[in-house]
Formats: sequence, structure tokens, C-alpha cells
Amino acid sequence: MYLKRKTDKPFGEILVERGLIDRKQLGVALEVQREKGGMLGEILVALEFIREDQIAHTLSLIYGFPYLPLENYEVSSEMTQVIPRRIAEHYCILPVDKIGDSITLAMANPLNSYAVEDVEYLTHCEAQIFISTTSDIRNAIEALYERK
Repeated sequence: MYLKRKTDKPFGEILVERGLIDRKQLGVALEVQREKGGMLGEILVALEFIREDQIAHTLSLIYGFPYLPLENYEVSSEMTQVIPRRIAEHYCILPVDKIGDSITLAMANPLNSYAVEDVEYLTHCEAQIFISTTSDIRNAIEALYERK
């Protein structure tokens, strides 16, 4: 899976340009990333410099994936048969819909090509990717798989 960015600017710089964080906050987050590793967006959220939905919207702008807020979205319980809970939790993905040979996925990290490849292999479907927040996906997984 090859993703074409709409800009060559680093993610942190885009957040600064959009006024979502300032340069000092970016510097702090980059230092934490150098010391401990991890994804910059998750670090910024953990430091409470930015909200998850702002990260998701920015990724949507950069990569062109649509943003899908899940809090009011009802997913059919049939989707539990399409993607096992352990896969959904492992990759932090939510199967939203399946029509023919196409599956709609909400992902917190749409750049995770392993997740997309595994889902496509498992379902024999082409994945259509939407971005959502980690919290929204985890809450939706809990609600969906507990209903089953």
C-alpha cells in the first residue's frame, strides 16, 4: 500500500502552521519521541497539547482519507463475523461496513499497511480506509463485540 502525501512538510510543522500547537510544544514532544519513541500525534495527545480529533483531522488533510467520527455511528453486529475482536483490538481498527468485495475500516493509524494487508487477506476484500480517533475506535470495539 503506497500513500501519497499531499505535502512534504513534517507532521509537526503542519500542526504548528494550523495553529494547533506551538513550536515549544512541538519541541517538547519531539524530545519525548527521541527519548522514548512512539508516534508524535500520540505523544502530543498524552502531553495534552492537542486533542485526538485534531490529530485525526490533520492526518485526513495530509493523506486524503475521510474522517469518520464514530460516537453516533451504529455498526451492524454482523461485522463481528467479518473481523475477529483480537484483530480489531490489535490494530485499533473497526470494521464499519462490508458491501460485496469492499470493506470499510475506521483506523486510528491509516499508515499501518500491515493492518490493511491482514484485513484484505482475511476478508478477501479491498479495504476502504477512514480515519477516526483511537478512543472512538476502542469504545466502538467494546460496544460492538460486547453486543455479540
